[in-house]
Amino acid sequence: MTTPELGPDPSVVALGGGHGLAASLTALRRITANLTAVVTVADNGGSSGRLRGEFGVLPPGDLRMALAALCGDDRWGQTWARVLQHRFASDGELDGHAVGNLLIVALWELLGDHVDGLDWVGSLLGARGRVLPMTTAPLDITARVASTGDDVVTVRGQVEVATAPGPVLSVHLDPPDPPACPEVLEAVGRADWIVLGPGSWYSSVLPHLLVPDLRGALGSTPARLVVVMNLEPHDDETPEMTAADHFAVLLQQAPELKIDTVLADPASVVDLDRLREEVEVAGARLELADVAQDDARGQHDPEKLARAYARIFMAN
Repeated sequence: MTTPELGPDPSVVALGGGHGLAASLTALRRITANLTAVVTVADNGGSSGRLRGEFGVLPPGDLRMALAALCGDDRWGQTWARVLQHRFASDGELDGHAVGNLLIVALWELLGDHVDGLDWVGSLLGARGRVLPMTTAPLDITARVASTGDDVVTVRGQVEVATAPGPVLSVHLDPPDPPACPEVLEAVGRADWIVLGPGSWYSSVLPHLLVPDLRGALGSTPARLVVVMNLEPHDDETPEMTAADHFAVLLQQAPELKIDTVLADPASVVDLDRLREEVEVAGARLELADVAQDDARGQHDPEKLARAYARIFMAN
């Protein structure tokens, strides 16, 4: 089954982080070259956390994954995607570091600018789109988490939020008002479509709505907004939350968002009637489509997702 032809490339801005954003970008680059990825930059674990602590830079890991996802399907693109994602395995200091993380940090040091460095990496890879951080300011994610009994504890750090010891009640940024990357605000202002999700809801998706200038831009943009639901709850972060719960939390965080379409896989929604009602109350349209990989639980299939995006863009 082929992806529908869209005609002139729509301008699309995709927001998120980690594997969810990478899956969305892999799909979107199949239908448009006018694509901007906006990435959450609060990771504090693994190679990213070590480089962040040692050099005082943004954590490069999710930015690297987004760049790899934008590489083409030809030999050049896929070779560079593998190089970017390659991790060293040794008994020394390089153990666990990804080549792409080191390349990104090297260009940041040489050029002295986060956006310029990412643009140069994208040019080297022949990336089909641009990757930007949601902010260039250092920040952390904190969350209020339900613990044993009636206790509520505060955890700090993206890794800690993603692996919280209980359900996440609310999420915040520290500092609470980081400046949005100016290039991100420009991209949102001129976009035809904004795509939010999928991904870890509290640590990759909702943080974009906690940056005041970015939230304001998303609320006022003439672009149409698509929210992509996850295929299953995050085992630690959102263990008991249904698709309707996820959508309700999004609306609570930013009720001013004008959502056009909510994309969900019907096989993954256990409360379809409630989700449909929540979406209709929000003034949006529910698009149901099989977008899951057949052989990988909980992962979006790029080809299926590309077809779903193309149908949504063509229908409006």
